[in-house]
Amino acid sequence: MANGHQNALEDAQAPTKPAAVLDIEHAVVVDDPREWSKPRKLLVVATVSAASMIAGLGGNTYNREHHDAKTLSLGGLPSAAISQIEEQLHASSGEISLSLSLFIVIQGAVPLLWSALSEFWGRKRIYLVSTALCTVGCIVGALSKRIGVLIGMRCIQALGSSAVISLGAATLADIYEPSQRGTMMGIYYSAPLLGPSLGPILGGVLTEGFNWRATFWFLAIFTGVCFMLFIPFKDTFRRERSLVYQSALKRRLAHQSAKGSEASSLSQVTAVSRIVPVKDEKSPPKASAASKDGIVALERDLEKQQQPVSTETDAAPLDEVKLTLADVNPVKPIVHVLRRMNNLTILAASGLIFAFSYSIAYTCSRTLANEYGYNALQIGLVLLSYGVGSLFGSVLGGRYSDYVFRKLKAQNGGVSSAEMRLQSTIAPMFFLPPSVIAYGWVCERHVHVAAICVMLFLSGFFSISIYSSTLAYIVDANTGRSSSAVATNSAFRGLSAFVAAEIAVPLQVSIGDGGLYTLWGGLMLLSELLILLVWWKGGAWREKWELKERGVSSS
Repeated sequence: MANGHQNALEDAQAPTKPAAVLDIEHAVVVDDPREWSKPRKLLVVATVSAASMIAGLGGNTYNREHHDAKTLSLGGLPSAAISQIEEQLHASSGEISLSLSLFIVIQGAVPLLWSALSEFWGRKRIYLVSTALCTVGCIVGALSKRIGVLIGMRCIQALGSSAVISLGAATLADIYEPSQRGTMMGIYYSAPLLGPSLGPILGGVLTEGFNWRATFWFLAIFTGVCFMLFIPFKDTFRRERSLVYQSALKRRLAHQSAKGSEASSLSQVTAVSRIVPVKDEKSPPKASAASKDGIVALERDLEKQQQPVSTETDAAPLDEVKLTLADVNPVKPIVHVLRRMNNLTILAASGLIFAFSYSIAYTCSRTLANEYGYNALQIGLVLLSYGVGSLFGSVLGGRYSDYVFRKLKAQNGGVSSAEMRLQSTIAPMFFLPPSVIAYGWVCERHVHVAAICVMLFLSGFFSISIYSSTLAYIVDANTGRSSSAVATNSAFRGLSAFVAAEIAVPLQVSIGDGGLYTLWGGLMLLSELLILLVWWKGGAWREKWELKERGVSSS
């Protein structure tokens, strides 16, 4: 009895362990998407994956290339189709090139805006608006009689198709825990990888069977089907788990509270002035100045607060406060992403990988047409080997990254960090640069096309297996800002693709495929070193900024 009484006293006197503080990503919500059934989650993955193919198919409807002073297709349309466009719409090769450049730039930059809007309107509404825009762009493009209209509609296509690029990964982050995201990101990202591979084949078949307008009608039907799929789509966005939404909400509440305090102070001054003569005419402005200071103090560093606004203590105000487009600031979330060194480094690495993927598909078409005499359909079939390799790399690489993540988490006592996932990229890093260099010299020596197919497969497999892990890391490392982080990644991708498209052919002409892809092999090595740097130092960089955003000194 004495021992039991003593143990009871010791237990009572022992300090209680503080309750674990959940990050904003695990805030309690109604109808938690992470608690949905597996079939329901897979339906969401299938829907966004199908819609994500729009960007790849639309971007490869046609492309610019020069062969024997004639414009040649790189993507979906053979040279005959480009000739049809030039003849029917009185277009020059420069105008066709402009349409591609604008498509790439818009598709890379606009996700920044879609991302910000989705943090207020939700994912579903943005999906519906964007796919509707893309469908309209495809229909009007198919009916266009002038090249100016076609270029404008290509811009509308890029505007609409760009939303799924950033929101798809954010949607998966809404419904899956970090330990499952690698696999699902791999499955999701395999769909848009099929676009550049299937685009040339579909474009060749449709153009040979009908005409160049058939490709736009095909895209119109496909995007229309995606629009219909999003009508019954259950939104995965929860404002309690959005750091962007919560910051805007707190800012609005701060303004309202400060204005209320100012009104109260002024009314008190007015009431007192009826009894006591006011000797200092500057007294009321002092009250106003104090209230303004209060607004500034309340607004200062709202992003530091990682927890959502309480639904218990602030239930009434939350029901009354309605955020509008005036509260949407697409710049600030992007600044928060870019000011972290781990984000900036990993974005640069993933941008290089994406630029390589774009370059190899771009120059391979030219090599096959010029050196092997292949037509658009044959080029598409060869490029399909790169797409298949990328597909396997995305799916298997994603599963492997989850395996490594769970293994390291278990070894660390159940505690995980986003950087653990990057260890899965080390194995393919040994093979990517040699595969890239080998591809270049196989093309340079004009060996049998089977060797080109093998090198394309290996290059696609190893590059995308690394890329899928970096994409999952970008989501994991930006809790509460996953949509903004992926949109920023899309902007880096778009800029990288644009640069790659502009310099690929001049470099290929000047130094050949062997020299070009030896250079790319070196750039892939640089990309790998950047990823390893994030794996090594990223955790410290990220924690430093997280502490700073919470207002805690890191010293």
